[in-house]
Amino acid sequence: MKGLFFLLLFMQLLAASIAVYKQWIPNTNFENASNWDKDRIPCANDVVLFKSNQVISVFVQSTHSLADMYLPLNGEFIMAPGAGFAAFDGSWDPGCDTASAVSFTDAEKYKWHDPALWHAATSLEDLDQGKYIFAVDEERVPCQYDDVIFQPETSFRVNIDSSEQMIHLRSISIMGQKFTSAVALAEYMPTSSAKLQFHGNGTFQVTNAGCPDKSGCECGNAGKHRQICAALLGDSGTRCPALACKDPFQPVGHCCEICGATISLEYTPGFDIRQYQNRILHAFLSLPKYAGVQMAISKVRKPQTSRNAVPVIQIVLMDDKTGSQTGTNAEQLAEDIIRDITVHGDSFGIVTGTVQVATGSNSNGEGGTIAGTVIGLLLGVLLLGIMLFLHWKGMIRLPSVHLAGLWNRKKDQDVVAGPSDKGFDNPIFDTPTNRAESHGACSGEEALKEMASKDSGIYFVNPLYDETELIA
Repeated sequence: MKGLFFLLLFMQLLAASIAVYKQWIPNTNFENASNWDKDRIPCANDVVLFKSNQVISVFVQSTHSLADMYLPLNGEFIMAPGAGFAAFDGSWDPGCDTASAVSFTDAEKYKWHDPALWHAATSLEDLDQGKYIFAVDEERVPCQYDDVIFQPETSFRVNIDSSEQMIHLRSISIMGQKFTSAVALAEYMPTSSAKLQFHGNGTFQVTNAGCPDKSGCECGNAGKHRQICAALLGDSGTRCPALACKDPFQPVGHCCEICGATISLEYTPGFDIRQYQNRILHAFLSLPKYAGVQMAISKVRKPQTSRNAVPVIQIVLMDDKTGSQTGTNAEQLAEDIIRDITVHGDSFGIVTGTVQVATGSNSNGEGGTIAGTVIGLLLGVLLLGIMLFLHWKGMIRLPSVHLAGLWNRKKDQDVVAGPSDKGFDNPIFDTPTNRAESHGACSGEEALKEMASKDSGIYFVNPLYDETELIA
């Protein structure tokens, strides 16, 4: 029994060490200026309007004087100690000289599966201090082993429609009350407050169980990927940001392509995801040069045709660089991690790691190469034109007659074949027009031999001509 007790204690400590807390961001508090169409809290001269058919729960933190207020038919106001409403007595209220009608905005738009509406942290302390962790979009939404928190002294309304209907959690805290069992939560959900807070076809299943595998557990939201991305990007999925890198890639579980780097690790049963995460945090991310790099590490299953695809550990790295430097720090960190795996990977239970990178410098490098090639070609053409011009002026002599022969080959053949030909001025050979007459009845072969025997270096046999053609 004692051994079993310590085993259970160890498992609880292990689960606690890898717990992730997800906190819901929006609220429907009366004092939240973003909940009002005028982007300010109603003041004494204002008339407050709630739509008659609005279903809402509103937390009120203090006392408010109002000229008038129209309430919804189905809603509730949760009053903090000392909070309440009073009729405006006509006294002067600084900053509220003009009376206005101020309407409470629609809270139906907030969806459970929208990654932008959650904060994540590895401890409650980090959550309170705003030390949030980076994650791919699927894992920004609560995973099956996460603790979900709706902040105390806040009201909210959230759509829990789910493509898989069941939403698995470790626990959920609502208005300061933590639910760790399915029985306790089942008693709360039918209450009037719960019906104002949650709507949709989703059902919560809380287990109070942490991830039992030290190598990590899959989030469990892969089947909801399309719903998550639709909530984040809109049904059209066209809200992904424009990227500054060439060939961006899409990590597993993410809705958009990114610039940066990703590492996929194959591992042995001895791999401990938290131990290795700490290795990266302390050995690399603590360095000043990597201060702007974000890292997400988790177990994922890469999309494959086989249902028995082996899970891998995915490390996603993104940095805060812009322009041509986008992703370069993430790339450098990925290279450092791979070098470290080469030396120390065995001790962490890592078999191998593969890297995928996309940076802004990739795009610039390609453009630079193309631009350099074009400029080189233009310079080459310009140089050739200058040389031909100088040659035409007689200022230089080219070491080859290929171009001249091509320009004048037809004419040369006519010279050889025509009996009345008087020759021509050849700028390469620099021969007089009456050269044919000076040889009299010499054959073409003798003429060639005479030309080849010159020792001035100017005359030579032109390889563009076939000697047999001249003889003929």
